[in-house]
Amino acid sequence: MTAGPIVVVGDSLLDVDIEGDAERLCPDAPVPVVCGRAEHRRPGGAGLAALLAAREGAEVVLITALGEDAPGRGLRALLSGFAEVVRLPLRGTTSRKTRVRARDQTLLRIDTGDGRAWHVPEGGEGQRAARALRGAGAVLVSDYGRGAAETVRDLLNRLAVPLVWDPHPAGSIPVPGCALVTPSLVEAAVLCGQADPQGTGNGKPGATPEAAARHLARALHAEAVAVTLGGRGAVLCDGNGRTTRVPPPARVLGRDSCGAGDRFASAAALALRDGATAAEAVAAAVRAATRFVEAGGAAGIRLPEAPAADRPRTAIELAALVRATGGRLIATGGCFDLLHAGHVRLLRQAKALGDALIVCVNADESVRRLKGPGRPVVPEEDRMEVLRALGCVDAVVLFAEDTPTRLIEHLRPDVWVKGGDYTGLDLPEAEAVRRTGGEVVVLPTFSGHSTTGLIAAVQEVR
Repeated sequence: MTAGPIVVVGDSLLDVDIEGDAERLCPDAPVPVVCGRAEHRRPGGAGLAALLAAREGAEVVLITALGEDAPGRGLRALLSGFAEVVRLPLRGTTSRKTRVRARDQTLLRIDTGDGRAWHVPEGGEGQRAARALRGAGAVLVSDYGRGAAETVRDLLNRLAVPLVWDPHPAGSIPVPGCALVTPSLVEAAVLCGQADPQGTGNGKPGATPEAAARHLARALHAEAVAVTLGGRGAVLCDGNGRTTRVPPPARVLGRDSCGAGDRFASAAALALRDGATAAEAVAAAVRAATRFVEAGGAAGIRLPEAPAADRPRTAIELAALVRATGGRLIATGGCFDLLHAGHVRLLRQAKALGDALIVCVNADESVRRLKGPGRPVVPEEDRMEVLRALGCVDAVVLFAEDTPTRLIEHLRPDVWVKGGDYTGLDLPEAEAVRRTGGEVVVLPTFSGHSTTGLIAAVQEVR
């Protein structure tokens, strides 16, 4: 049985890194002059947590507020590449965090945007949010103090699946009964004070991580609390008040820890969804966060920029670009006749495995040989146009053979994705993938969705 999706609830930001070189000081002020050479954009906040969960192969639904300004539109385009987005209204402007960096060191951060989520709309998106939470395998609240968690608080109070709450000093107090609450030491001190209106002193910054974790587990009626300690791992307190130190597997060597908390929380949510205990989930989260920081943190994430609006990038151009920038190229193939929700979910999961997704589409003559004289229902140019419109698809290419073997040899993807019951060994294109240095990943298909079923249903109506 396929595990339910990870549903991330929270505040999404647009993160921008301006990378450059700093070789001299400004003549009119004692500050470095940064000669910018690249600008990288990625989702931040809850959007980053969703991206990190998706990169583990999970189906992800993100409930977040997005604005209609330029940063909001850019953020929406990034998010649609790997998650189903349930959009809450935003009052104000989209939050954007711009870091100026040189030689892997952040020199300056500029924050703009005052937007807050302010309600769940009736009908449409409100119904989608409730439906997503009911069907979740686990829920992660990534609270950045911008109101998204508060808008769906009543729904979060009624969950029957593991709930992980990653708090923020300016955010909401977690709902009672969380499977795991994951504050940093500073966040734990603030949260202790918020959850301790009588002023017992447990919320003071000088309290030990063990004391803070015990206090929060009791005050929040949480099944477990993990206070994260950066390069020193975490302290876990269970519902019985027992505390355990969870050290990292190795000394953390990375300098940029931006996003480590999101990595910790997303890894813990995935583990709890899959049946892990709190102790197992926190141990897995510490390992994941350690690897994340060692790989460069959030700054190490590279998402491909869109080509010029008047000229779509070809698949061969995209493959060369991804290889040249050290990215991870994902490819998949199929007929994609009568595109349905099962196709879209598979493509989102495929895109989340790397940095760019190329879809190889069977030409009409190829579909007829494989499916029979009545297929395809939709001609090749229309099928390709629909696929190009999906945010998770970076390029589409046609092939006329029965298998995309020759195309794979040209593209040389790092990962070839197939949906279904294959083992990976019985795929006719598997040898070509391995010969070019890639690997085959088989993702489960979603029951109840098939082109053959849709055609049969239409014929019955007739």
